[in-house]
Amino acid sequence: MSTRGSRIFPVLLSGGTGARLWPASRESHPKQLLPLTEDLTLLQSAAARVSDPARFEPLIVVANAEHRFTIAEQLRIIGAKDPLIALEPCGRNTAAPTAVAALLARDLDPAALILVMPADHVVRDTAKFLASVDQAAAIAARGALVLFGVDPTSPIPDYGYIRPGAALETDAGAYRVEHFVEKPSPAVAEAMVKGGGHLWNSGLLLAPAQLVIDELERHEPAVLLAAKRSLAEARRDLDFVRLDEAAFQAGPSISLDHALTERTDRLAVIKAEFDWTDVGAWSALWALGEKTSAGNVLIGEAFAEATTNSYVRSEGPLVATLGVRDLIVVATPDAVLVADRGSEQDVGRIVELLRAAGREPATQARQVRRPWGWYESVVSGAGFQVKRITVAPGCKLSLQSHAHRAEHWVVVSGVAVATIGDEEVVVRANESVFIPQGARHRLANPGDQPLSVIEVQSGDYLGEDDIVRFEDDYARN
Repeated sequence: MSTRGSRIFPVLLSGGTGARLWPASRESHPKQLLPLTEDLTLLQSAAARVSDPARFEPLIVVANAEHRFTIAEQLRIIGAKDPLIALEPCGRNTAAPTAVAALLARDLDPAALILVMPADHVVRDTAKFLASVDQAAAIAARGALVLFGVDPTSPIPDYGYIRPGAALETDAGAYRVEHFVEKPSPAVAEAMVKGGGHLWNSGLLLAPAQLVIDELERHEPAVLLAAKRSLAEARRDLDFVRLDEAAFQAGPSISLDHALTERTDRLAVIKAEFDWTDVGAWSALWALGEKTSAGNVLIGEAFAEATTNSYVRSEGPLVATLGVRDLIVVATPDAVLVADRGSEQDVGRIVELLRAAGREPATQARQVRRPWGWYESVVSGAGFQVKRITVAPGCKLSLQSHAHRAEHWVVVSGVAVATIGDEEVVVRANESVFIPQGARHRLANPGDQPLSVIEVQSGDYLGEDDIVRFEDDYARN
């Protein structure tokens, strides 16, 4: 229960793809699932901020269905208690998932407050964040939709801005919203920051769930109707609530700002005292990072000589820069981005062009996540492919067969149990086992440490769709 007597249900919106943080962020494994600023991922950090049971009820997450197992595992790792994870069958911006979360919270408690948070923001001072939540909760409990405004530290054109108006007579430190400015030009952003009187719109909202529902009914009823119908026709899928695809897709794709906060007359804004960053582009990570004396942020296998004010990150090969400035350089095992730090807001355009050209790295990371762990292709050629496979403790792949390929499994670390036909074989480190073409087989990790396996495939077709599943712990077809 909240210390103020109102039940606050924290809501994480995790449906974005993070295209402007390509190539680290991909549609298959976007930025909120990455550890970009600390050991925890952005999603884990956001969840940890609202984990105090004295203030918050269990977490509600509205997420892309493709990321469900990764999200559930990341929340399990940090000890999140009984999260309710609702799965979006398609993207519909932020109004639709907020409506879903409000309906879910209202059904749990008619007087519920919801704290709506994008899963990809960085907040460095949790104590100040919680103090602002307490302030906002007291205002929201009296019937307001409360936004968190943040003092701007620089003129960032990609942010939204709020101009606070008159103070609310009933609530000290709360103001009406005079107007919004969304993604201003660089000149306008600079003038607003120099002139004062404007706040960054953090995108954080604390409000009564019922008031969110009522105001959506008033201003954007099609969003609410689609949310209601998608929940009415939802089905349980293991530990997830899978929203009905047809009903959810029938609703409009619109942001919460356009659908609600810029139109309602029940809005208030507080000046949040915590530091906040929307990790929307590589420049934000440069601003957050620990800099060298030359103003460079170096992550991983990165080396800079005669380089200034640049962000250089490598998740694979050694990257060296020489005689450059104001660059973004990001290398992953299968893609490299080099961009001027002033133009990296357009990285999403590169992703669109790569997608149109049919280039797999546009959306798919080399490391492919599965509910049991992950795999990556190491090398491939005519008639063969070598993969590295990691199976999480206690997990197993589906019982399956392949019509066109045989496989060798070589255990690198851990202990595997290999099912081949009717036989089970224990395979230890430095041992291998052969799976004939067409044989039913399964790989399992019975231990408490990750299982690492090298898989060598051979055959006339090695596509991922050459698979027939007979049993699967994760309800996949």
